[in-house]
Amino acid sequence: MCSLHRARGSVLVIFLLLHSATSFYLPGLAPVSFCEPGQTGKENESTIEIFVNRLDSVESVLPYEYTAFDFCAIDSEKRPSENLGQVLFGERIEPSPYKFEFKKKVDCKPVCTKSYNTNKPEDKAHLDFLKKGMFTTGKIFILLNYQHRWIVDNMPVTWCYDVEDGQKFCNPGFPIGCYVTEAGRPKDACVVNSVKTFLLDNTFYVFNHVDITIHYHVVENEAAGARLVAAKMEPKSYKHTKVEAPDCAGGPMYLNNKFSGELKIGYTYSVQFVEDTHIRWASRWDYILESMPHTNIQWFSIMNSLVIVLFLSGMVAMIMLRTLHKDIARYNQMDSVEDAQEEFGWKLVHGDVFRPPRKGMLLSVFLGSGTQIFIMMFVTLFFACLGFLSPANRGALMTCAVVLWVLLGTPAGYVAARFYKSFGGEKWKTNVLLTCFLCPGVVFADFFVMNLILWGEGSSAAMPFGTLVAILALWFCISVPLTFIGAYFGFKKTGIEHPVRTNQIPRQIPEQSFYTRSLPGIVMGGILPFGCIFIQLFFILNSIWSHQMYYMFGFLFLVFIILVITCSEATILLCYFHLCAEDYHWQWRSFLTSGFTAVYFLVYAIHYFFSKLQITGLASTILYFGYTMIMALIFFLFTGTIGFFACFWFVTKIYSVVKVD
Repeated sequence: MCSLHRARGSVLVIFLLLHSATSFYLPGLAPVSFCEPGQTGKENESTIEIFVNRLDSVESVLPYEYTAFDFCAIDSEKRPSENLGQVLFGERIEPSPYKFEFKKKVDCKPVCTKSYNTNKPEDKAHLDFLKKGMFTTGKIFILLNYQHRWIVDNMPVTWCYDVEDGQKFCNPGFPIGCYVTEAGRPKDACVVNSVKTFLLDNTFYVFNHVDITIHYHVVENEAAGARLVAAKMEPKSYKHTKVEAPDCAGGPMYLNNKFSGELKIGYTYSVQFVEDTHIRWASRWDYILESMPHTNIQWFSIMNSLVIVLFLSGMVAMIMLRTLHKDIARYNQMDSVEDAQEEFGWKLVHGDVFRPPRKGMLLSVFLGSGTQIFIMMFVTLFFACLGFLSPANRGALMTCAVVLWVLLGTPAGYVAARFYKSFGGEKWKTNVLLTCFLCPGVVFADFFVMNLILWGEGSSAAMPFGTLVAILALWFCISVPLTFIGAYFGFKKTGIEHPVRTNQIPRQIPEQSFYTRSLPGIVMGGILPFGCIFIQLFFILNSIWSHQMYYMFGFLFLVFIILVITCSEATILLCYFHLCAEDYHWQWRSFLTSGFTAVYFLVYAIHYFFSKLQITGLASTILYFGYTMIMALIFFLFTGTIGFFACFWFVTKIYSVVKVD
């Protein structure tokens, strides 16, 4: 049932046909076989190591590195390499001291002990950082429900607990601790965790122990090999009677706001192994994805939305074809000049319909950037459907998008130059420079300001200076030259040939009714495209801001195609109405009509922030709206370009099939 499993399977079949003698797996997704100590083979391992990722929260946009608070860590080992996408998302994967042998049971094994004395400023700062904030800046960790993200064998260590209706939800993270308010009200994990029997008012509980359960599947036809198919854990809080020799007994480990003196926190873990004969390695992510909240509702809502959008798109296409066919037949049957003078509508503006628009330079630059984004999104979603950009391949989605954008500078320069030349423009140098730097510069400036805020807050999502230099190098050294190459070929070609000549004197546009004016048409034009994506948009925003996994790329690609069709049909329909009203200014209006979908996207993002999220703090709020503005701009260029090209094709087509005297 999992689309990820089916997609990966189809790719493996293709590669097996090419390499029938050997097995092949996607880069970074090859399975690892484990065996008991002493039986290690050439391709098997016996030591299982847990890697730690960033600390994040649904109540804050600011993620932090695992070492932000002095949890048990090791400094001697080298951290795994990270791709560009992981750096952009602020993922910081590091090795941890949690290591154990395959099929070797572990009971309450100590990891490290942290000692604090509230009389020492440094130790007191560490405790304040854990329970209330980081030093004096007010960054709350336990109160904001920050969570660990652990990884074993390239899959998340999940915390599974019961929710409503007897269902079980598996969260790919577990909280640092929980809090009981002064009124005795438990928050977050204190409600579902075992510490609910030890509730003290105005107290923080630290989860310093984890019970880890590793599920494995014995590989058939391979000697002494097994593969890990699930890693589950349960966080617990123990105040060990003897920190040096912990027994995982007694009450919970708590921190009271009024506590003073010396405190020792002992971190421990237990491990057990369970053989699972039903789950295979290729489908080991299924239990996480199927337990996500509202999964069934998501499937039903997406299918319902697709049916409605397909029906509306069919209705629009049918109306357009029937109406336009009658118009063309009627105009082609006119034999006398008197008949032509009695007619009115879109044929009367044939001498002005291809008149260059105002601000043609800016429109051509937007079209070039929009083309670049459109191709980037199409190719990225196509590879995601094939399984190359699955959740298991961390950071691959963003890396693919950035690399494609850099390499697609040539189409951007070509489209911008071609249309600018057709608009009669002569400042080709300005056009190329604006195509290279206007839209990317706005995005980078916004991103840089957001990065400064992350730097100031000490967040792990802050991009290092070296990575910023690398991105600038990709932009200036690869994207800009490719844009110049595309612009060279675009200006070298002759202008776009139009089927009708343009009159020297512009035709006067008659007074328009309310629904044929520009602004009402633009506002109405974005409703239908937004209606086909808002359900999918909800789950995309959940994956970004609520740290949920998004894996339904097949549905997303289908919605992408329907969005393109809907933007095209809605814009063509409104363009036809305006031409019939003898308003020939269709270029900017077609771009803005479908591009107005981004305004609805922005309004929905604001509604999502206030109704669905629990984000607090000025920095998190600024970051949310800063990144949202980047997404809205990209979406505006993407949808606007679709609408313009659809109308350009439509206008060229209808004026080339009628007899114009």
